[in-house]
Amino acid sequence: MEELIRLISEDEEISPEEIRQGIHEGSIILVKNIKRDIKPLAIGKPLSVKINANIGTSHYSVDIEEELKKLEICEKFGADAVMDLSTGGDLKKIRKEILSATKLPLGTVPIYEIAYELMVKKGMAIEKMDIDVFLEVIEEQAAEGVDFMTIHAGLTRECVKRLKNRKRTLGVVSRGGSLLVEWMEKHNKENPLYEHFDRILDIAKKYNVTMSLGDGLRPGSTLDATDGGQIQELIILGELVRACREKGVPVMVEGPGHVPIDQIETNIKLEKNLCDNAPFYVLGPLVTDIGAGYDHITAAIGGAWAAYFGADFLCYVTPAEHLSLPTAEDVKEGVIALKLAAHSADLARGNKKAWRRELEMSRARRELNWERQVSFTLNPQKAKNMLGDRIKSESPCSMCGDLCAIKTSGRCHI
Repeated sequence: MEELIRLISEDEEISPEEIRQGIHEGSIILVKNIKRDIKPLAIGKPLSVKINANIGTSHYSVDIEEELKKLEICEKFGADAVMDLSTGGDLKKIRKEILSATKLPLGTVPIYEIAYELMVKKGMAIEKMDIDVFLEVIEEQAAEGVDFMTIHAGLTRECVKRLKNRKRTLGVVSRGGSLLVEWMEKHNKENPLYEHFDRILDIAKKYNVTMSLGDGLRPGSTLDATDGGQIQELIILGELVRACREKGVPVMVEGPGHVPIDQIETNIKLEKNLCDNAPFYVLGPLVTDIGAGYDHITAAIGGAWAAYFGADFLCYVTPAEHLSLPTAEDVKEGVIALKLAAHSADLARGNKKAWRRELEMSRARRELNWERQVSFTLNPQKAKNMLGDRIKSESPCSMCGDLCAIKTSGRCHI
């Protein structure tokens, strides 16, 4: 552990004492299944902001080669982790191929596999799910090497009651959350993942699987943000965070969703307070509902604000969000957008490495050194294509020409 702390300290440029303290308190987690030979992913304050990228098949599109191509893109453009959200094809085979093809930490949502097996392949209803089946699936995934799992254990009947007290514009938009609401409604019983959370933790502890506590009632519309159902679930998630820590299981909390800019700070502070500073893993958040086709941008705006206020892990959103299964190009755009959001937040949080990169880029621009400028971008090939033959020259950009402000400043010795 001490060697690992030293490596993280050198990489993050933060003292080993701060890292030890964060791990002890639970504000920093190390994501790595004991079955995998990978570098653990360190998430939490005061570390740099990390990002996750989702890949995976759907019932309508099962092409493992395409998903592996997306995985390569995630790695190339700087994703820190990936989640396999497959809901079509041979899920076990797909997951194993992804695990064998990457050194990035891999996450899953186990209830997706259960729902696919029951509802799609067997034509049965979700209420046929029982806790033993759920535990079998997470044990199997953990034994394969899955590093973190989204578990919607905080979505209780009390949460649903509060949700119904103020009818939402868009209802429940989490796939896992909606399935569990239906299960509770049909059985008139409590969420089995909440009731048997200790059994889930026993498996997680055995394999050192990180619990990513899912926000089953995250808002899918800005009009539903920060309502009673969402906050009630967050209160329960705080209790589950403490249960994880008592068991020695790494834990982070998932967050919204669709949130207007003016509510982002409130959402972050609520999570940090109610969940004892557990690392916060947010989807975006998306700051408007009208960005279809450009939701990587709406998510990047929200993600930058969220990370500035204290979110630790950003889940990317692609241009295809709300519209279709993302293509490889969509994945690239999503990763780059959220990397920019994370970097922007790191600057505002005073991250030394982020500021050093800014300095080097500015120096390269002052020198009109196009090759160095390109090296500091997130997508060098795109920058090279735009520059064309001018990349090896010291000529101004094609927009400014002889009116280049940098050259004018140089003549004025400014």
